[in-house]
Amino acid sequence: MTAPETIAGVVLAAGSSTRMGHNKLLLELAGETLVRRAVRAAVTARLDPVIVVLGHEAERVGAQLDGLPCLPLLNPRFGEGVRTSLQAGVTRAAESAGALVVVLADMPFVTAEMIESVVARYRESGAPLVVSHYGDDVDAPPILYDRSLFAELLAIPEDRCAKQVVRRHRGEAAVVTWPAQALRDVDIPEDYEEVRAQLSNLGPSEGPSPPAARG
Repeated sequence: MTAPETIAGVVLAAGSSTRMGHNKLLLELAGETLVRRAVRAAVTARLDPVIVVLGHEAERVGAQLDGLPCLPLLNPRFGEGVRTSLQAGVTRAAESAGALVVVLADMPFVTAEMIESVVARYRESGAPLVVSHYGDDVDAPPILYDRSLFAELLAIPEDRCAKQVVRRHRGEAAVVTWPAQALRDVDIPEDYEEVRAQLSNLGPSEGPSPPAARG
């Protein structure tokens, strides 16, 4: 398989933050909001286009993207679950991209360098799937899907998620390994306080992500 030149980013930023009690993507970490941090990482990694799928409080979240070269995309079905947001992003990416990288807006330790490593592994391997593997046993974004998998992502049934596509093709996947700490996300107030403390002495794009161990 020949790796395509155009690789899109799909940043999932539509959720309603029910466990946080208010919109977590508008919380500030190291001087910028959580959503802006995630989108800026995707932009810095030179994904093109960077599609930001919005839903809950779309206007407020979208306002945080001012000045970033990205494509906000409203998912009116966001209340049905993350599957619909992923599929909205895939549909838009399929218009021009030969592959896409999925990024979650609530994972503040995912950096541009991590995304770039996933893309580099794809170009080196030609694998249809590149998985970020954290610690001993967790696969999570950023995950890259070749265009050959877009139809499977769009066909995910209502009661399933993208993990079924990853499981189906895990044997063909290239892997980039990261420390377990980089998997940390922000779901509840305690998460936010702990992550904010960890990032207090770092710049807005930094995180605990040493060079990847290639799998």
